[in-house]
Amino acid sequence: MAIKHFHITKSTGEKVDFSMDKLKRSLQFSGASEEMVGEIVQRVQDELYPGISTKEIYNRAFSLLKKKESVYASKYKLKKAIYELGPTGFPFEKFISGILHYSGYETKVGEILEGTCVSHEIDVLATKNGILNVIECKFHGEDGLKCNVKVPLYINSRYKDVKPPLDSKKDKNFNETEGWLVTNTRFTQDALGYGKCVGLYLLSWDYPHGDGLKERIDRLRLYPITVSTLLSGREKDFLLERDIVLCRQLMKNSFLLDHLGVSNGRKQRILKEMKSLCNS
Repeated sequence: MAIKHFHITKSTGEKVDFSMDKLKRSLQFSGASEEMVGEIVQRVQDELYPGISTKEIYNRAFSLLKKKESVYASKYKLKKAIYELGPTGFPFEKFISGILHYSGYETKVGEILEGTCVSHEIDVLATKNGILNVIECKFHGEDGLKCNVKVPLYINSRYKDVKPPLDSKKDKNFNETEGWLVTNTRFTQDALGYGKCVGLYLLSWDYPHGDGLKERIDRLRLYPITVSTLLSGREKDFLLERDIVLCRQLMKNSFLLDHLGVSNGRKQRILKEMKSLCNS
């Protein structure tokens, strides 16, 4: 397979060399067979031109994958699907809570904690193995943005304010606390360095290496409903407004599809898609 050598344009506007290996890895992550991946990579590569955007490459690969197998296309669009959780960021907090809940944590969303100086609304509280994790979520609704050092600086100051009152609680059901910062994008190197220095646990799309959001979602099969290729945008918004964030939750609350007026035949196709994602 002859490889074309030229620049493509990232969402940040940066020009980089086209990497066939990156395209192959993203397609392999969807669960598609090597034969299917090879065929799609070849088709996409034949249509590349200098300066093509990564968004155009993604859209072409997604379209080809969807024609082959919709469940693979759903997994392939995972990163984009998280951006689609909405501008407020609240569904993202519910999504993070859901991932942790299915990982054995006891979770609460939007709790008010008294600090030494002021009170704070905490995005997610998650308790496991005697550790209370105080979690703040930084949601970006636009591709290409990174979480810079200002964010962990701010989050750590909030955590330091609530930590002393938490430690002094007499009726606490935990032995220690830990501060977290979770984002759906990536951290800058300064942000990572600061987090490590002050002991703030950082979780992003691809960090920690091998245990970032992408790997956790795939390992636990906890896909957001926004990955669906069968649900419309209006239907996804309806479900998100009712705190149905995970495909797994929709399977348990399938009656909501009746409230949307979804026909029985289409309902069965949607539930089949949900089941395939949860069991893939």
